[in-house]
Amino acid sequence: MAWFKRSKENIAAETQKRDLPEGLWTKCEECGEMIHKTELEQNLFTCTKCAAHFRVGSKEYISYLLDEDTFKEYDRKMRSADPLKFVDTKRYRDRIPEAIKKTGLYDAVRWGTGKLDEHSVVLAVMDFGFIGGSMGSVVGEKIGRAIDRAWKSKTPLIIVSASGGARMMEGALSLMQLAKTSAKLSRLADARVPYISVLTDPTTGGTTASYAMLGDVNIAEPGALIGFAGPRVIKQTIGKDLPPGFQRSEFLLEHGFLDLVVHRKDLKHTISRMLSLLTS
Repeated sequence: MAWFKRSKENIAAETQKRDLPEGLWTKCEECGEMIHKTELEQNLFTCTKCAAHFRVGSKEYISYLLDEDTFKEYDRKMRSADPLKFVDTKRYRDRIPEAIKKTGLYDAVRWGTGKLDEHSVVLAVMDFGFIGGSMGSVVGEKIGRAIDRAWKSKTPLIIVSASGGARMMEGALSLMQLAKTSAKLSRLADARVPYISVLTDPTTGGTTASYAMLGDVNIAEPGALIGFAGPRVIKQTIGKDLPPGFQRSEFLLEHGFLDLVVHRKDLKHTISRMLSLLTS
């Protein structure tokens, strides 16, 4: 008995899958929605279904907040030294150039001047991509210079924070930046120059314990993790389960630590309105 045999396969096997270009689709970690890269960018890297906010870098925040082609950056190539000759899994002096090569940044913050809806502002934006947005001597110095610029020119200051806390590779020198930036902000407040702090996911450790929570208006993005110690450390310390949503921006707003929680798409308009009120 002869069996029928197809001479060539015209129908592809079900197991064969068409190759898709890598990086075109992103899965939302909150709701599982698959979002196309173009749609995600157009929606300012927020989920179109559940409004979850993806982490973005300093470049994106500068473009979201400032009028086009108005940003003038200062101290761009300022970089950390290695005063403690610190070594953990690798030498700190090696870690810095690796981070520079990876991110195109020289440290975890950029600062400069620009226009926000025609308001002249001094803007500093942290970048979590550079060693976890950790705050070392360079971050403290650049934030300090941004505050000084705002104080001298009587120009409103905006700081966008995204940080894992103080940079352990610089030890006490890193911790000194808390007092340094806080003192400069006190002088700015005495001069009645507006300061708006924007807290993004995550803003923790020494950054939260200093300039991030010292704004005349403290604004956070939805769902941002904000705190000093992490939830796991706090739970182990007190030996109790933490409330739902603990250390997220909505929880902090409800308990009086924040003034506003604002969707990224509304951030520029909200800050513009605040500046109009604070400078009138």
